[in-house]
Amino acid sequence: MDFVIPWVDGNDVEWQAEKNKFSAKGQGDFNPARFRDWEILKYWFRGVEKFTPWVEKIHFITCGHTPKWLNLDHPKLHFVRHQDYIPSKYLPTFSSHTIEHNIHRIEGLSEQFVYFNDDVYIIAPMKETDFFVKGKPCDEANMVYKIPSFFSLVQSVDFNNVWTVNRHFKKFQEIKKHPFTFFNMRYGLYNNLYALYTMPSPVFPGFFNHHSAYSYLKSTFKSVWEAEENYLDKTCLDKFRDYSHLNQYLYRYWQFAQGTIHPVSFKGKRERIEICDKSIQDITRILAGNHTQILCLNDEPQIPETSFESLKSQLAEAFEKLFPQKSAFELE
Repeated sequence: MDFVIPWVDGNDVEWQAEKNKFSAKGQGDFNPARFRDWEILKYWFRGVEKFTPWVEKIHFITCGHTPKWLNLDHPKLHFVRHQDYIPSKYLPTFSSHTIEHNIHRIEGLSEQFVYFNDDVYIIAPMKETDFFVKGKPCDEANMVYKIPSFFSLVQSVDFNNVWTVNRHFKKFQEIKKHPFTFFNMRYGLYNNLYALYTMPSPVFPGFFNHHSAYSYLKSTFKSVWEAEENYLDKTCLDKFRDYSHLNQYLYRYWQFAQGTIHPVSFKGKRERIEICDKSIQDITRILAGNHTQILCLNDEPQIPETSFESLKSQLAEAFEKLFPQKSAFELE
C-alpha cells in the first residue's frame, strides 16, 4: 500500500511568477489559501514514520520544487514532478483537480493507495486495515441530501461528481446488489436513518465527505477515465480550479456505486477543524491528547496576514510537542 501527497511551495518566487502569468488570462479559483504554506509539512512525515511505518512507498508530488529539509534519498520516498505523470497538454497546472485526476499515471504506484492533501495529518497509531481490508478501500458511504435539486441551476463540484455517477449507475439496482455498502450497522443509527430518508430520491442525492485521507484503487481511476474521458479532459485543461470541474470525490462515489468498499465508521477516528483564532486551542488539545487518528487542518481563507503568522507559530509549537524527533525523511 502506498501513500500519495501533493504539495506546493507558495513562497517559490518562480512558481508565483508563472501562476500570476496564467491567472491574468482567465477565471478560476485563485484563493491564496489554496497555495500558502503553513510550514508544518515535516510533521506529516514524522506522523507517517511514527504511526504508519508499514507503508511501502510515499509518492510526493510537486511542480518541481522541494522543501529544503526533505531527504530525497529516503528509500520509501518517490519524488514525483508534475511533468513525470501529468500529460504535457495539461501543464503547467495550478489546479489540485488536475493533480488528482492523473494520479493513476504515476510510475510504480500500487493498486491500493491512500490519497492525502497536505493539510491531513496522521496523529495516532494506525494499521493497514484502517485503510484496506481484503483489498477493498475502507470507507463509509453515507447518503445525504447535499444537492438541493438535480433539476436546479445550482452548480458545484460535488453536484458534478454525483451527477456523473448517476449517469452510469442506477441507484436502486446498485443498492439491491450491494445493500451493506449503503446500509450498515457500522455507520450508526443516525446515518442509516438518514439513508432511509433519502430513499425517495430516484438517484444518488449525494454523499458525506470528511475531507480526510481516502483509500483508492488505481483501477478505479482507470475505469472512470474510460467512462468520462471528455469531461476529465476538459477539467484538466483548465489551469485553475473551477466549479464546473470534477474532483477526487468522484472516485469515492464510483467505488460506492460499484460496491467495492469495505464499510467502516470514521466517527471518533477522523476530524476536521478550520484553522482560526477561535480553534487554535482545540487543535492544540487534540494534538496533545491523540483524540483522533487523522486530523485535517483546513485553511480558513479569511485569516488576516497578522493572524496567519501567529497561528502558524502556534501550530508548529503544538506539532513539535507531539513529534519532537526528526524523521528519517528529514536531512541531518
